[in-house]
Amino acid sequence: MTSPETGAEAGATTVSRAEYCVIACADAWRDDGEVLASPMGLIPSVGARLAKRTFSPDLLLTDGEATLIGLDGEAEGWLPYRQHLAMVSGGKRHVMMGASQLDRFGNQNISCIGDWARPDRQLLGVRGAPVNTLNNPVSYWVPRHSRRVFVEKVDMISGVGYDSAAAAGPSATRYHRLPRVVTNLAVLDFETPDHAMRLASVHPGVTVEEVREATGFRLALPRGGEVPFTREPTAEELRLIREVVDPKGTREREVPSV
Repeated sequence: MTSPETGAEAGATTVSRAEYCVIACADAWRDDGEVLASPMGLIPSVGARLAKRTFSPDLLLTDGEATLIGLDGEAEGWLPYRQHLAMVSGGKRHVMMGASQLDRFGNQNISCIGDWARPDRQLLGVRGAPVNTLNNPVSYWVPRHSRRVFVEKVDMISGVGYDSAAAAGPSATRYHRLPRVVTNLAVLDFETPDHAMRLASVHPGVTVEEVREATGFRLALPRGGEVPFTREPTAEELRLIREVVDPKGTREREVPSV
């Protein structure tokens, strides 16, 4: 495993696990241009606002639903549902959703645990996940990486994964894209020939074996087998996270320091 590049921050301050998660979420929107960033979850919201303040200034921020927000996180407008759907269907949205289950090809379940006809547990329901995943980029945020979430086969497909999209044909694959999965342990993507989930990086303090042990299927590794650390925040990014975007430290509630 390679060592993290600490740059100007070496020896100056300790970056928390939550802050590495914020950086990894922010990077999901890097180079997206003028799109609607829809973060669902506390740390993805901090990440999206950080991205807009730094390397993705053209992002339009929402609360994940129908409210437009400013850089301070306060509501500043309303997005009519008709306009929202137009942006979704036109691919002008990148949502970071949660997942109760995810499999190796990115199929997501937020509907139920167990057989659909007689589930052991009822969850949120499918909601807009199929439309999201087939029409605009979808990343995922998982605050607790475990075998209960990362499963060999989801109990029900809510969000469409790469194998399911391929089976459905060109109408499903045309706009389908799953850029990344961020968890409290690592960053994962689907940059493999068959779009199987790959371990792209581990957060400093986490080992590859820890991630493998917490995953219910075999993860692909980068070419050469070397897994890098999640990148360090710059001094300015760290200042913005701590002093401007999330001065109350709410990020630590979702991913406590270890």
